[in-house]
Amino acid sequence: MKATAVNLTEVEYALPGNRTCPGCALSLAYRHILKALDGQVIVTVPASCLTVLHGMYPITSVNVPCVNTPFASTGASATGLVAGLKATGRKGLTVLAIAGDGGTHDIGIQSLSGAAERQEDFIYICYDNEGYMNTGNQRSGSTPPGAITGTTPILGKQHPPKDIAAIMEAHGLPYIATANASYPLDLYEKVRKAKDIKGTRFIHVFTPCPAGWQFPYSDTIKIGQLATETGLVVLYEVEDGVFRLTSASESIAQKGGNLKPVRDYLIEQGRFKNMTEEQINTLQDWVNARWKCYLERVTNLQP
Repeated sequence: MKATAVNLTEVEYALPGNRTCPGCALSLAYRHILKALDGQVIVTVPASCLTVLHGMYPITSVNVPCVNTPFASTGASATGLVAGLKATGRKGLTVLAIAGDGGTHDIGIQSLSGAAERQEDFIYICYDNEGYMNTGNQRSGSTPPGAITGTTPILGKQHPPKDIAAIMEAHGLPYIATANASYPLDLYEKVRKAKDIKGTRFIHVFTPCPAGWQFPYSDTIKIGQLATETGLVVLYEVEDGVFRLTSASESIAQKGGNLKPVRDYLIEQGRFKNMTEEQINTLQDWVNARWKCYLERVTNLQP
């Protein structure tokens, strides 16, 4: 059954009263991720905003077991949990590794890549707020060009982001998907699908950060939707090598493929205030070229 706001379970696993910032997209995404897994999950988390959301022992706002692991070892921790469940004969539980972009694109990529190469049986979710937000908004491998961060305070980051979903696809995984916290039902359905697949499954989730990106707390959903409407965040899934656009990205493609200008997204956030016209035009060209590749990939798969 297709997910709707009406037929989602009313059981809550991410409870009120967590320590995230107002307007945090991670809390919205995590709520739907845990619902999609029916709470039958063991989570492993490295240092990140999610450890703040969970809280410190013995107080937590999340009603599922969680293992805190060092920054670089999320993939290894998930591997160990899978092995432990198998050794003890425990069935019916999903191992979920969930880390930020710093712990995925950068510090944790070695253990994730190793686990993916071995096809360890867990879901790995990267929630991407495009910087090391828990420690002061330093730039990460996911930070977009032109963005002001704690370590790129004047001119902004000078390099395009790392395409982590493409990197994971190159590992030959059975399921890779991208999602956006502003489209939570699309995320929910992708996690539900990943739950029933064996091997390493990878989902990249875009999670706008009002505190780090400098936009009003009430605009989180708007900013996330603009990211997809302008083509900066494209929603898709690759199942057994078959690529397809989903949700809003699929709708845009079906209506002619015309994206909103990237400028519409940039002007809403203080972190892009120092971008030059040349930088904006370069970013627009990058988005257009990537979107064209996605559209061609969909076309190539049609009979």
